[in-house]
Amino acid sequence: MHLERDPLSFSRRGFLARMTIVVLFSLALILGLTDSNAVAQGASSGVTSNDAAYRLGSGDRVRVSVFGEPSLSGDYQVDGLGKLAFPLIGQLEAGGLTASELQAQLARALSPDYVKNPSVSIEILSYRPFYIVGEVRTPGSYPYVAGMSVINGVALAGGFTYRAKKEDFYVTRKEGSKKVRLDADPETPVEPGDVITVRERFF
Repeated sequence: MHLERDPLSFSRRGFLARMTIVVLFSLALILGLTDSNAVAQGASSGVTSNDAAYRLGSGDRVRVSVFGEPSLSGDYQVDGLGKLAFPLIGQLEAGGLTASELQAQLARALSPDYVKNPSVSIEILSYRPFYIVGEVRTPGSYPYVAGMSVINGVALAGGFTYRAKKEDFYVTRKEGSKKVRLDADPETPVEPGDVITVRERFF
């Protein structure tokens, strides 16, 4: 028996097959973009404030990369005296320097005795903690998170006690060699090393 084949039905099936492929390909692209975005967001949730103006202090951790010198490259912490212990060189003054200033200082110290024309880069891995005292449930030191405010600090410390003034704080901050006390409100930005004081209200 000879069956006639409808050319139109073949055309429809071909069209549907092509559309299926297009849809599947589009879904794959969308999923791929979503994964890339998730990775990008994950990367940006870490320490992203390698701010050119940020000045290092005790407790900050940095990653030093010296091109072609794996034995010198690694993670280092600024100690309580503001110094950074580095192989071959010894103790370097890091407190009060920006990342680019520390980078230049390291390059000068390495050249020419240890590394010829050293290429040095520095990334801030983590910031020194901030401190919160006064009328919060668990006063103490807490890891700093870029972009945080006073009210975020209160939340990390377990919230207010019943005696707390909830709209009026002050922040003690080191500026150069001096400590200054700043009046603050819940949305005041916090910086690494700050001490937040939550005041007691008078009934």
